[in-house]
Amino acid sequence: MLNYDFRFEDVISKIKELNAKNVGIQFPEGLKIHAVKVAQKIETETDATVLIAGDPCYGACDVSDIHMEGFVDLIVHFGHVDFPIDYKVPVLFIEAYSKINVMKAVSNSLQLLKKYKKIGLVTTVQHLNLITQIKDFLVENGKEVLIKEGSGTREGQVLGCNFSAIKGVDADAFLYVGSGNFHALGIAIFTERPVFIADPYVNEIRTIHEFRDRILRIRFAKITKAEEAKKWGVILSSKKGQFRLDLAKKLKDIIEKENKKAFLIMLDNITPDILLPYMDLDAFVITACPRVAIDDADMYKKPLLTPKELEIVLGLRKWEDYKIDEIEHI
Repeated sequence: MLNYDFRFEDVISKIKELNAKNVGIQFPEGLKIHAVKVAQKIETETDATVLIAGDPCYGACDVSDIHMEGFVDLIVHFGHVDFPIDYKVPVLFIEAYSKINVMKAVSNSLQLLKKYKKIGLVTTVQHLNLITQIKDFLVENGKEVLIKEGSGTREGQVLGCNFSAIKGVDADAFLYVGSGNFHALGIAIFTERPVFIADPYVNEIRTIHEFRDRILRIRFAKITKAEEAKKWGVILSSKKGQFRLDLAKKLKDIIEKENKKAFLIMLDNITPDILLPYMDLDAFVITACPRVAIDDADMYKKPLLTPKELEIVLGLRKWEDYKIDEIEHI
């Protein structure tokens, strides 16, 4: 737990303020290994009984309030910024800022950034508390740093389904501070500018463009295969933060206008196995988290597309206008 700030004082204070007797705690996958220790600390310092949410958690859009309603007085959701929707029970969001040293990776990125003057700076919630420090360092090293607040996100914050903090930013290149490739992939596709990753967890500096090209080849292969589809499943998420019924119905309508069949399927967690009973359908389009279609593409037996990819299949969007799907938060 030393690598993250779980703000125990705030958690304990809130539990006591609400006189909560039963408390749910929820973590994204990367933080789940701390769940038992966090539960133990809460139960040691309060009279509350802790219920750990064990199911996968895909973001602030995926709070366990519906499942825990009637069982807990409070949910403490770690690792994400609060989400602008109504919950069935009180929810305390704890960002769980990482304590890892990011500045070594940021410093090493200067070599790759040397020919660029204007740098768009973005990160995830785990490092948002350091974004001013990172910006100041880059400015001291001769860079003009551009940071923007997004729609439903904080200044410089990108999500896996929301890249509004980089739209309209007139940067020569972008620096993403964090782990993984998906966030940087979205930035590269939306901006068509050079994108560099300063990954403090492995102390690695890398570009995203080879990964971007590989993912786009996979996506275009899925789109091409889906052009043969006559029967579609339109997947609707039961998660409140991903629930887009109007979009699902719109997609069903546009598919059927092309003299094809479309059926709405509501799911909670979307996995290859859970789609096996629907193999009489030729392809699927997902209105839930766009990462589901992209991260696990090769695991699905039938093409699983995003709404924007479906538009390409139906001739409503040009191939060169490929975009990652986004979920509007406000």
